[in-house]
Amino acid sequence: MAQVSLTLLLVLALWYAELIVYGLRQGYGQFKILWNTQPVATLLADATVPDSVKNKLKLILEIRQFAFDSLGLKHSDNYTTFYNTQGRPLLWVVTACEPYRLKAKEWDYAFLGKMSYKGFFEWDKAADLVTQLRTEGWEADIGEVEAWSTLGWFRDPVLSSMLRLPVGDLAQLIIHELTHGTLYIKDNVDYNENLADFIGDQGAIRFLKAKYGAQSVQLRRHLEGEADMKRFYEFFIQAAKQLDGLYKSFAPDLPTAQKESRKQVFLKEVATQFDTVAFHQPQRFRGVFRKRIKNPIFAAIFKGLRGKTTFNTYPKNTFFMSILRYRGIQNNFENEFSSRFGSNFPAYLSFLKKKYAVY
Repeated sequence: MAQVSLTLLLVLALWYAELIVYGLRQGYGQFKILWNTQPVATLLADATVPDSVKNKLKLILEIRQFAFDSLGLKHSDNYTTFYNTQGRPLLWVVTACEPYRLKAKEWDYAFLGKMSYKGFFEWDKAADLVTQLRTEGWEADIGEVEAWSTLGWFRDPVLSSMLRLPVGDLAQLIIHELTHGTLYIKDNVDYNENLADFIGDQGAIRFLKAKYGAQSVQLRRHLEGEADMKRFYEFFIQAAKQLDGLYKSFAPDLPTAQKESRKQVFLKEVATQFDTVAFHQPQRFRGVFRKRIKNPIFAAIFKGLRGKTTFNTYPKNTFFMSILRYRGIQNNFENEFSSRFGSNFPAYLSFLKKKYAVY
């Protein structure tokens, strides 16, 4: 019994040590960003800052104020500082999924609960984890992050990469992240992300109407883009259901080679069918399943052999899980919002804040 207890203590010590080291690395990465931010007010008063940058910064201040005053999101100092990314990504997230089941790997974060992604400020650390996960039999991938929320623990800055976004997408992003600082449920990342996306979508439309008018070009273009994105998500949510059905049809003793063959046939068909989906802005979706080789040496070799530095891929389990993580239960929110609250946004948000508010 004493030996079992000692083993358990050693396992717990190793787990906490790994978590602490990871937390220190993430804290250092976050600190480096915060240390090098500038107040937005300082940039607005600087005569050397281009008007195009100032106009976008003013727009972000308008969006956050609208989110507080008109939508009812929690007041904070988020997006009152600015960080220049120098055109480089700052944060990468690793996701992993079982190869023949739409079941995501989860990581346990002491105060936040379990989450189906793990962030890194160092690309090589993310790549190392992906290699480890693939060795363990997981399907794993890395994605770049354009924004994140610290849930009010720190002052989240405006990133220079945000300034290139159209006004509607920018409003969605800011309101999405501010939602995380207002509403959060431990151990339920899918609910949190779907909720933030729903409020981001609804809030952006309301902001555009308030600023530009219900008949404005800005709102019309945004709604066209939203219709395209809805078509995009619906297509892949339906494909995810079909893929899930395929996996569940596999007999327990079906050889792995046959599982993989059937999986790849299905994924190739999904990619082919996606090319037939009609969009208002089709250029937005070109190359969804094309990847560019980033390593300059490998890119040069590949170009010499194939005459290009890009290649076709098919969606992975991690791709479908990402779609479900952010959009899989949107209908639940839409139905509750319209049927129970009569599309009254302040009333709906007040209801949600009573249940899930971040204090």
